[in-house]
Amino acid sequence: MLNKVGIIALLFVAVFATSFSSVDSGYTPQKPASQRELKVQKQVLSEMLSFRNYLRDTLFFEVNKAQPDEQKLKQAFLQSRLLYKKFEWAAAYFSADLNKRLNGPPVNEVENADLLDASFIRSVDPMGLQVVEGFIYPGYDVARKNELISEIKHLITNTEYVMSYFSALSLADWRILDAAKLEVFRIITLGITGYDNALSLKSMEESSMSLKSLRPIIGLYLKDKNSTLLTDLDGSVSYLDTHVDFDSFDRAVFIKQFGNKISAGITELEQALPGPKIKYNRMLNQEAATLFDVDAFNVNAFAPGPEFQATPAKVALGEKLFYDVSLSGTLKRSCASCHQPDLAFTDGLTRNTDIHHASKLLSRNVPTLLNAALQSNYFYDNRSLTLEDQALEVIKSKQEMDGSMEAILKYLSANKSYQLLFSKAFFIKDKQAIDAGQVTNALASYVRSLTQINSRFDDYMRGTENALSAQEVDGFNLFMGKAKCATCHFMPLFNGVTPPKYVQSEVEVLGVPVSLTDSTLDADLGYYNVVGVDSYKNGFKIPTIRNIKKTAPYMHNGIYQTLDQVMDFYDNGGGAGLGMKLPNQTLSSEPLHLTVKEKAAIIAFMESLESKPITQSKGAASILPER
Repeated sequence: MLNKVGIIALLFVAVFATSFSSVDSGYTPQKPASQRELKVQKQVLSEMLSFRNYLRDTLFFEVNKAQPDEQKLKQAFLQSRLLYKKFEWAAAYFSADLNKRLNGPPVNEVENADLLDASFIRSVDPMGLQVVEGFIYPGYDVARKNELISEIKHLITNTEYVMSYFSALSLADWRILDAAKLEVFRIITLGITGYDNALSLKSMEESSMSLKSLRPIIGLYLKDKNSTLLTDLDGSVSYLDTHVDFDSFDRAVFIKQFGNKISAGITELEQALPGPKIKYNRMLNQEAATLFDVDAFNVNAFAPGPEFQATPAKVALGEKLFYDVSLSGTLKRSCASCHQPDLAFTDGLTRNTDIHHASKLLSRNVPTLLNAALQSNYFYDNRSLTLEDQALEVIKSKQEMDGSMEAILKYLSANKSYQLLFSKAFFIKDKQAIDAGQVTNALASYVRSLTQINSRFDDYMRGTENALSAQEVDGFNLFMGKAKCATCHFMPLFNGVTPPKYVQSEVEVLGVPVSLTDSTLDADLGYYNVVGVDSYKNGFKIPTIRNIKKTAPYMHNGIYQTLDQVMDFYDNGGGAGLGMKLPNQTLSSEPLHLTVKEKAAIIAFMESLESKPITQSKGAASILPER
């Protein structure tokens, strides 16, 4: 059960940093809709209607034939996806929850809100186009015809729900442009990676359609019809249309030459609009012109509330606490004992030891704390919603630190140095007691200060052409394409927080073995122990691969010592490739067929994600506001 801080955190995130299904959809502009807004709404509704009619009159018709023609069925499905892409930008932004019924991931989902009450946890069955794809690709199984018919009926009905919702929705110019920009971010992070068409892999054709749909929308806001923004849009569409092969598509060129310029152009249009705009507290800063802006991400987005946000005074206090062995029951272990700065705040061990028994290993590998603030859940099993909860749980753990908060508060209250630091950080007045919430918030604030999005890859995406070698650029393209790494490790954070809203961390079932010599499934049930949903057995959070060169060994149990071993595991199809019978494996069981040269390029790219020392660039600690 979550403590009070966790509950506050969830409410804060749900209201201020979630998908726009609650915040965005609930906002009604305080003025009558303009002709421009009505025109946008009319266009989107027309595209939704075309999609619904095609599903009903063509796709459903093909499936319902006595002897369906597989080729015609695939063609009808692909056309359905293209029609959906015409209005994806609007549906995903203004009706996020309903949109999941049209094109949600083909896996069960558990919302963060359900983690507040373990007795109320329920999974949401997958539905929509990605589920339909699984019935048709790689080959149509006529034995599942009735299941497919049922899915298409649901898709038609849910499209009508979206249409009904959207027809009553009030739009605003700045929200329309915000939605358009997020669609560009969606394309460069998900669209060109095969994320939502993993089997058909028509990523370039679909991304082209998405961008074509934005052109008339953006045109409504341009005074100059010869705008460079339209030129960039047209150029991006042309590039996609003439480079359709999934494996060879140059994603680095596309993002740098087109994607970044288009999102920056839309940002300029939005900023030029008159009138008030709602300021969201989302992890991706609203003002970000590209995903690679130095300040694109908000380290405080998942803090439990405004009063929990990091400040320099809190960070200074948190750093001192981080290195203090007095927080442990034995007075011999600090946070830094397992999170060492020289190892990107890991410990270099397969698994660390029980604080009381040096011969007994902890259950999981120690993860990095660098960029930990840019996640929505913590621990490998996602069980904590805030860094504050995570810190408290580690302190109280009998195996990790075995600390007593009562003893810690007594120690801190008697220490004059700490008294001064707590006073500065939390404005404690005379005779006010230090409390546990302040201790965990200080520690969490220090971790938030460890945000470093300043690697050579970031320099490259910000315009420094020679920041990456040719091999590293090739590795990036493979990572984003053929190797399908980016369908789980999402750019640019390269963790499992799904773009473009960067709200919730995904969980994957990989089939990690017990050891290099024993290919049976590791017994750790992971996220299943938190949610009790069968599809999540042996599922774990997707960690960031930033600073991966320093964070070996890898996987939740530390089984792999080298990145070569990790690449071989994925290349062979995860657990399935090791001979495991794991029906809920979410990683594709199909081999990737990567060459030795390709694997080396991917590793070179991943190693380019190493952070520079925080003193060499504007780090989070230096940009935190004073209170």
